[in-house]
Amino acid sequence: MRRTRDLLAGAILVAVAAACADAGMQTAQMSMDMDGGDGMAPMFEVDPFWPKPLPNHWLLGATIGVAVDSRDHVYIVHRNTPDQFAARTEIGLAQDPPLSECCQPAPPVLEFDPEGNLVNAWGGPQEGAEYEWPTSNHGIVVDHMDNVWIGGNGGQDNHVVKFTREGEFLMQIGRSGMRENSMDTENFGRVAKIAFDAAANEAYMADGYLNKRVVVVDMDTGEFKRFWGAYGNEPDDEYEFMPYSPDIPPAQQFRGPVHCADPSRDGLVYVCDRASDRIQVFQTDGTYVDEVFIAPQTLSQGSTWDVAFSPDPEQTYMYVADGQNMKVYVILRETMEVLYSFGDGGRQPGLFFAVHSIATDSQGNIFTTETYEGKRVQKFTYTGMGEVTRMNMGPAWPGGG
Repeated sequence: MRRTRDLLAGAILVAVAAACADAGMQTAQMSMDMDGGDGMAPMFEVDPFWPKPLPNHWLLGATIGVAVDSRDHVYIVHRNTPDQFAARTEIGLAQDPPLSECCQPAPPVLEFDPEGNLVNAWGGPQEGAEYEWPTSNHGIVVDHMDNVWIGGNGGQDNHVVKFTREGEFLMQIGRSGMRENSMDTENFGRVAKIAFDAAANEAYMADGYLNKRVVVVDMDTGEFKRFWGAYGNEPDDEYEFMPYSPDIPPAQQFRGPVHCADPSRDGLVYVCDRASDRIQVFQTDGTYVDEVFIAPQTLSQGSTWDVAFSPDPEQTYMYVADGQNMKVYVILRETMEVLYSFGDGGRQPGLFFAVHSIATDSQGNIFTTETYEGKRVQKFTYTGMGEVTRMNMGPAWPGGG
């Protein structure tokens, strides 16, 4: 019996060692695959069959967040309130009495496995709940413990909420309608997105639509640790903005919305100042490093909506969603050089209508969501390194179509 246990233990150790070696080889291979030469960059093609059709005659509203967990499961958050749909033509099933067999809003949080199967759905306000669901949920991120965080940009959304991946409530930071000003250390001002520094156990809030600052909090307690504005300046609610133009000096405060604030593995933080067409780079303590302007002639809602990093250890590439110009930029992170873009405006697979949020999985695939009338999530499969033949590569269709 003891010999059997010893043999079993040995087999387990061998299997674990093999798995670790295989994981190490995959990581090394990803790093090698992402090390492109001159004129080379990561290439993608849309998967028109991902995700699979939703059950229960469910429809998506404005789809304003996407995240990937440790299992490469993909989470999206969308707005499922009745005002997001045309009652007569879109959600006839949800009317009283029902007008038709189809359709009705899906729950706000949907989870898909890597193959695109829907595996869970949850969220939304509940009577008697310990949490305040955002009136206009905005952004979803899964942390290194596979907990799910959600912000909001509604008028009273001065808080963020944290759940397990099954939808069990864990924590709320801030309270609805309680914001004082941009120096508030207990409440937010319409958080657009949340990101994490797992090693430091810190969450970075893109705060956001009202406060126009970055806030860093303790992931366990929610305690505010530090915050800053553009160029590392103290946030200033009285700052007088000139209308955006690439021909005037850059604003010394975030024009906003501050739509992302994502830390990288090498200690930098990339902040989307959307209406200023810029990404500002900071050290994790808020020290200003640099800024880059992307499509600086873009007016209205701006060009820098969200960022995601390639999954290789060096995070060699950064991907930027541009909902105004309807495309995704592929950027060499070290120099912030735009290598090329893909996409264009439209409703077919591989095109975009207001691409809003972006995330990557461990295989290098890209996932995007679209807000307003876009109302969908798309997967762009990483196909390896390829030659950049033009700055705008157009729709990422299979076969380069």
